[in-house]
Amino acid sequence: MDDLTFAPAWRIRDLIKQRHISPVEIVDHFLRRSEAVNPQIHAYLTICGEEAMAAAHVAEQELIGGGDIGPLHGVPIAIKDLNATKGIRTTRGSLVYKDWVPEEDDIVVERVRASGAIIIGKTNTPEFGTRGTTENLLAPACRNPWDTTRTAGGSSGGAAAALAAGLTPLAQGSDAGGSIRIPGSFCGVYGIRPSQGRVPRPYKIPGGWGMLSQNGPMSHTVRDAVVLLQALAGHDPRDPTSMIQAPPNFEDALTTAALRGLRIAWSADLGYAAVDPEVKATAQKAAQVFTEFGAEVEEAHPAIDGDSLHRMYRTIWYADHAADLGSLLDGYREVLTPYFRQSLEQAVELRASQFVKALREREWHRFRLDDFFQRYDLLLTPTVAVTAFPIERFPSEIGGRDVDPSWGFSPFTFPFNISGNPAANVPCGFSSQGLPIGLHVIGRRGDEMTVLKASAVFEAARPWDRGRPQLAHLG
Repeated sequence: MDDLTFAPAWRIRDLIKQRHISPVEIVDHFLRRSEAVNPQIHAYLTICGEEAMAAAHVAEQELIGGGDIGPLHGVPIAIKDLNATKGIRTTRGSLVYKDWVPEEDDIVVERVRASGAIIIGKTNTPEFGTRGTTENLLAPACRNPWDTTRTAGGSSGGAAAALAAGLTPLAQGSDAGGSIRIPGSFCGVYGIRPSQGRVPRPYKIPGGWGMLSQNGPMSHTVRDAVVLLQALAGHDPRDPTSMIQAPPNFEDALTTAALRGLRIAWSADLGYAAVDPEVKATAQKAAQVFTEFGAEVEEAHPAIDGDSLHRMYRTIWYADHAADLGSLLDGYREVLTPYFRQSLEQAVELRASQFVKALREREWHRFRLDDFFQRYDLLLTPTVAVTAFPIERFPSEIGGRDVDPSWGFSPFTFPFNISGNPAANVPCGFSSQGLPIGLHVIGRRGDEMTVLKASAVFEAARPWDRGRPQLAHLG
């Protein structure tokens, strides 16, 4: 079983289907490992031992019975603790919800269960997912398996840490400003934020992010992400913002290694960002790999003003939280994290005219990026401007330039939440300190296929599964 700790989810699925291993055996293995290793990294807020084993026994009987099984039958999966799980504590990273046990699953969890996957834990997240690192008042900070003094990123930090440490073969995350891609880069795992509306979600839940957030897969391999994305994608009438058109067959993205004729833009800084020189050099070298497969790669920057765009992003963020969570200031002020309480206090002071202006500018931003992607099939950047930094020591200087500590480390991700483009983190190397570095692959709105194709080609050319964090040997 130890040989399967870092096995791709698709391989575990096939071994279960062929009855070489049972769902009970594989779930028991990952639960035991999680119980042993989680105290060192705090990837999970809840480990679902009893629930997972009960589901594994049911999955085993279904397999013996010979009926239809789902594409992830018996495969363990970690669910971010922002997503409601029936019968399993869902905290949303907040003391306000520390004892909440939902009576029903949200749409994403419904689809996870329908795929046959078995939930083994709820992963750590900052309060309501509102930070690019993972700290809250429920548990110690989530730590990076590559260096446990450093952050795992956020807000899907627990998901990325659990994958990197071998606590689960598959994880679900959500991304409203980089929350799949930032921890993916810091922890060295793959993750894709789909196009806005590709994966449906409850239209109104606490912590909304309605115009910005998408659920998506995090995994060891691109193929794993494809299988989970296929299970999650598709319209649901409970989310009127979800795409009406049926999703493509994402597995088709894995069938070709040819990128000939693809036009790819490379931007080291989007024209405005401060970037660590080692991160820039590693990502730039990775970008050139695509020329080996017939793609044309040239330097180009979309028309983005980082500071003004971030002000617009924060305005939308504030408005969303004021609408959904502003009432928490009345009865729960003292149990909120300082960072969330301060942002909520600013949110409720927002003027309606500021929000309308932000929405207006959002449409121009989408137009400018759509125009850019008329000329290019993909845009490549570093995923994050730095490697993982010590917990709660946000960098104020990067590459010799002063930056805003709240977002200077992640200048590349939020612009594409605003526009709704699909974007993935592809592990592409390591720093001199042995910390993972990611390549950011962004596609046209609605075109996950090209992002997945490019990711799969890079994975085959430069496999990223050759190293494991030292923590992986524990447990």
